[in-house]
Amino acid sequence: MKLSKIYDPREMNSYQFVAATGLVMTLLAHLILALIGKSINNFAALYICWAVFFTLGTIANYNSKPNDNDHHHH
Repeated sequence: MKLSKIYDPREMNSYQFVAATGLVMTLLAHLILALIGKSINNFAALYICWAVFFTLGTIANYNSKPNDNDHHHH
């Protein structure tokens, strides 16, 4: 089990990469909303969605059996 499949973008699959990018964008949007004093109902639910998406991607990444020529492209 390679833990780098969780934190290294070069070893993440597309699901993990999209979830990590979505999390960063959600954090930035949340910061902007806080700075301008706006709020959106249930906006925090996005964090749960990104966490679930990342977790499912991680499970798929650990269960995959890539061959020597397999590369992830983002």
